[in-house]
Amino acid sequence: MITLSHYIVLGAVLFCIAVAGLFINRKNVIVLLMSIELMLLAVNMNFVAFSSFLGDVSGQVFVFFILTVAAAEAAIGLAILVLLFRNRSTINIADIDSMKG
Repeated sequence: MITLSHYIVLGAVLFCIAVAGLFINRKNVIVLLMSIELMLLAVNMNFVAFSSFLGDVSGQVFVFFILTVAAAEAAIGLAILVLLFRNRSTINIADIDSMKG
């Protein structure tokens, strides 16, 4: 039987992988966006697990709001990434500083 602690541990592992992805990779914008999405999904899994085990629907409703924000963030992030690639021919984060004033 899968208990609440299994879901919490899995969410914590996913969150730690996402944090490691943010700190280890500082050059690729796509990996940074994927790490942020993985963080949001780990938090969502914990919300759903707590909501299911406590019998309350508010956690699952909150997940829909987080998924909506994550979808908007992904769309805007990819649009910025496409514009950056068109202007600079690279997606390297170090080249973003050259766009200043």
